[in-house]
Amino acid sequence: MAEKIIELSNVNIYQGNNLVLQDVNISINRGEFVYLVGKTGTGKSSLLKTLYGDLTLKEGTGTVVGFNLKEMDWKKVPFLRRNLGVVFQDFQLLTDRNVNDNLKFVLRATGWKDEKLMDDKIADVLDKVGLRSKGFKMPFEMSGGEQQRIDIARALLNSPKLILADEPTGNLDPETSDEIMQLLFHICRDFGTTIVMATHDYIVINKYPARTLRTERGRVEDNASVSMQ
Repeated sequence: MAEKIIELSNVNIYQGNNLVLQDVNISINRGEFVYLVGKTGTGKSSLLKTLYGDLTLKEGTGTVVGFNLKEMDWKKVPFLRRNLGVVFQDFQLLTDRNVNDNLKFVLRATGWKDEKLMDDKIADVLDKVGLRSKGFKMPFEMSGGEQQRIDIARALLNSPKLILADEPTGNLDPETSDEIMQLLFHICRDFGTTIVMATHDYIVINKYPARTLRTERGRVEDNASVSMQ
């Protein structure tokens, strides 16, 4: 039986006291690639924030990588986040330190202490994203595509079962977007990592079809592998 990475049942998602999404029912297995689409303001970000513990689940039941979202509090959220990776549109790299030190900062923050093990892990994730020789570069010395690869490398540091990618191609040109999509599908296919990717980029969705969830009119619709033409 396939391992469930995300399971939401009868979930209502709130921003403050405002109901954003209602009666959300989602089941996503290990190794699936799933797009999350929808117009601005329809709840995509709120859904992602619920999945990584930034928004409290008030109504319904939900599990993410084995963690019960109803039981999340500030003490448990760091443990949830050690088991998933988040990729941001704007990279969110620390600009005052090089790539290696950016990645080491995350490892230390998630409990790593052995310097050699950290160095080995950093070399491993940089190799996976094709940037093994770039560890000593500063973020401002790198292209947008390279910075996004570093962002993905950071998400891979704790060997997560799940990566949540929020508009990872939003600031990239078409050629670089292609490279990032190929990398994400490679990670999904070859490492069995589940990827949920929020996007407005229907050109990407058409070129790299996969199961698609759509936020619309306060609901989440499961459209399977729909074409966006």
